[in-house]
Amino acid sequence: MSELRPPSPPRRHLLSIRDLDRADVERILDTARALTASLEREVKKLPTLRGRTVVNLFYESSTRTLASFELAAKRLSADTMSLRSAGSSADKGESLKDTALTLAAYDPDVIIVRHPSIGAPWLVARYTGAHVVNAGDGKHQHPTQALLDLHTMREALGRLEGLQVAIVGDVLHSRVARSNALLLHTLGAEVTLVAPPTLFPVGIDSWPVETSYDLDSVLPKADAVMMLRVQRERMSGGFFPTAREYSRRYGLDGRRMATLQDHTIVMHPGPMVRGMEITADVADSDRSVIVEQVTNGVAVRMAVLYLLLGGSEPASPTEAAETAEAHS
Repeated sequence: MSELRPPSPPRRHLLSIRDLDRADVERILDTARALTASLEREVKKLPTLRGRTVVNLFYESSTRTLASFELAAKRLSADTMSLRSAGSSADKGESLKDTALTLAAYDPDVIIVRHPSIGAPWLVARYTGAHVVNAGDGKHQHPTQALLDLHTMREALGRLEGLQVAIVGDVLHSRVARSNALLLHTLGAEVTLVAPPTLFPVGIDSWPVETSYDLDSVLPKADAVMMLRVQRERMSGGFFPTAREYSRRYGLDGRRMATLQDHTIVMHPGPMVRGMEITADVADSDRSVIVEQVTNGVAVRMAVLYLLLGGSEPASPTEAAETAEAHS
């Protein structure tokens, strides 16, 4: 079984996909694979980060991301604390800077930040001594989502180099699309973004991707198809005529699924709006790896926490699991 080898020296933060080169990504994905193997044992909890503290600071609603970060930290034996803006001092008008300074006084090892404002994790990193992980800032970046998506593709398809990946839907408001496009390019995959003209951002020509308005012409060539949710909460105007029209032109249904290659996988970062961007028969089909994305999110976030903190003995997941069993 492969060993978990932390980088030397460990990185301070994971704020953006641009923080990662190809070697960094491969190290994270290899570590996630090793951790997944260790978690198949009867005793899933590893003592690797015992005595460390991980704080989840979430100013936006979240199910998958928050739950997987909490579970990742706990499976590495770290102490965890989760703070949501609702019911916190943020409701009383406290600034993010003051919240960061308050958290810094508790001396956490890692702070996971999700915030609707672009750049919020950078501010937290500035005012605390903790390692900071960006769990989504506005429509800007979501690094760990992109990492878990690549991990899912690599496990399902056996490679990333040369893959044809279609990302479909609300690209304009999607930090997932931005992060995946950049990271897939770094690993040698070819990305095509598919959306109505109104849902492409200004400056899309500078992204390392192809673009298309025609979903039906892209699907037969894709090895992986990632459907995006239409983020109505970030929209202030009409970006398409009706939900029915959007679904007709850019939704993935059974008819379109039949045009995919035999090996092509279907993905979705969640939450899904069934019947809008994806139909139930596609979401629940054998091609779908949507549940696997959720499972892989725990392993990838465990890997990120492990590598940010520099790792600790025991060095391999086998040894870690044996140590856990010895103390159980």
